[in-house]
Amino acid sequence: MKERKIIRVEEKVPVNLLIPLSIQHMFAMFGATVLVPFIFGISPAVVLFMNGVGTLLFIVITKGKAPAYLGSSFAFLAPAGIVIDQMGYESLGGFVAVGFCGCIVALVIYKFGSDWIDVVLPPAAMGPVVALIGLELAGSAAGNAGLLDETINMKHVIVFLVTIGVAVFGNILFKGFLSVIPILIAVIAGYIAALACGIVDFAEVAQAPLFSLPHFQLPKFDLSAILIILPVILVITSEHIGHQVVTSKIVDRDLLKDPGLHRSLFGDNFSTMISGMIGSVPTTTYGENIGVMAVTKVYSVRVIAGAAVLSVICSVIGKLSALIQTVPGPVIGGISFLLYGMIGTSGIRILVDTQVDYGRSRNLTLTSVIFVTGLSGISVKLGNVELTGMVLACIVGMLLSLAFYILDKMDLTNDKES
Repeated sequence: MKERKIIRVEEKVPVNLLIPLSIQHMFAMFGATVLVPFIFGISPAVVLFMNGVGTLLFIVITKGKAPAYLGSSFAFLAPAGIVIDQMGYESLGGFVAVGFCGCIVALVIYKFGSDWIDVVLPPAAMGPVVALIGLELAGSAAGNAGLLDETINMKHVIVFLVTIGVAVFGNILFKGFLSVIPILIAVIAGYIAALACGIVDFAEVAQAPLFSLPHFQLPKFDLSAILIILPVILVITSEHIGHQVVTSKIVDRDLLKDPGLHRSLFGDNFSTMISGMIGSVPTTTYGENIGVMAVTKVYSVRVIAGAAVLSVICSVIGKLSALIQTVPGPVIGGISFLLYGMIGTSGIRILVDTQVDYGRSRNLTLTSVIFVTGLSGISVKLGNVELTGMVLACIVGMLLSLAFYILDKMDLTNDKES
């Protein structure tokens, strides 16, 4: 069978192909990115605006060499929820503080390099950490689809099955132009199924104005609020490294070296800092869009930039923004099932590509402990920040890998690499 054409990172994409590919990326991130402002009780318009602007800033800072879409970060939910309850949303100057500190971390990496990553996260540790990015989101995909509800709605099941069915079989069967937009086609098919099942509500579309500027507001900088949120920097740094590693494997180039971890981490955190300054939520590189690249083999930064521009347009066209928000959960859940699985598989691919030797006790131990830590549901609290899932597993893996490295230097281990 003919291999699907790969569209490389710097490759120019004609407009007739660019638009549907960009729409595909926007739909992939939409369900998750608007959930955060809903939880915080703010308008999603300002978030869509900053997601687009933040992504464009990221592309510029990384010199167009790192394909990544920046969406709303879930890492801040717990501490930000505490601040909102106690002081109100306007007191979230901590978003700006975390972004600023993240930029400082990026500058430190620029000064001292990133070779330490191979020490604290060798392939036997990085593989399972990356896999967990997708695996721990599996429940979220099922939840969006309504498959975890106490009473299962068969209409939701039908929409879910149509969406994932088109995504899975379309990825294998589609040819030519259709083969690069299977996710978009799956969303459209799922939406049509949702219309047929009568689970799409257009009430918000009818009430929305045609044009509406996002509501921007300056945050307040309260020291106690900043201290509550600041520890999240541990979470987003480990998350960012994991995303860059899995993206590197997908696009077949080392993004930690070129454009460099310092550039991508700076771009990620600079976007969060600017986002906080205008009253939006923090941003982060998005697993959903990494999954789209894995499925379609379309890595072009121009496509990502196109999705960012579309997001900004949606933020100012009230009815269009409201229409996109009518895409029901079972459709988002259907495509997420495949995309999250692709991310998990990318972690396993790291283990295969680097030929991790599980005859060595340390490799078997690292992978085993990381997987169990990430999937067990255990958590560790640092003040008001809860470390769990992939983030806790990443930290445990880093500490364990560092301990093995030190023991090697002291010549105390019995399974050194020959």
